[in-house]
Amino acid sequence: FSIQHSAFSIQHSAFSIQHSAFSIQDTSALLAHYRSEVGAELVQEIFDRDDATILLCSVSQVEMIRRLRHLGVPDTEAWETVETYRLMASEIVAVDVAVAQEGDRLQRASSDRLPLVDSLIAGAASMRKATLVSRDQYMRQIPADRLSQLDLQAPSR
Repeated sequence: FSIQHSAFSIQHSAFSIQHSAFSIQDTSALLAHYRSEVGAELVQEIFDRDDATILLCSVSQVEMIRRLRHLGVPDTEAWETVETYRLMASEIVAVDVAVAQEGDRLQRASSDRLPLVDSLIAGAASMRKATLVSRDQYMRQIPADRLSQLDLQAPSR
């Protein structure tokens, strides 16, 4: 997959991801990719994998739009960006009762506050048995035995 936008100009990393090709991208991972920040090259590597199944949670779309607006991105560009990521995804995972309940279980298992949207995204990843790709400090609080994660901020991957 490749995005034709100047903000997406990222050098492809030779780093080999040892995690599952079946992943759900947290909004923080998409923003890191969009803004060419720490972890962007790993997100691009996942997008480039032939065997990748990339999931997005439906609430990430709204969270992404809100964050892009906060960063001053014009509405048209923000919506085009979200649409581009949506089209790159193999599937958009809807938030249903099972995802919401799993999000609540992960919230209760976390060592500290887990915001609602993050708990729903984590719940979607857990229900689908997908690796959660994130750069979100709140996600780090979820016990490793409850959710497979690739932390884009981790010093050693």
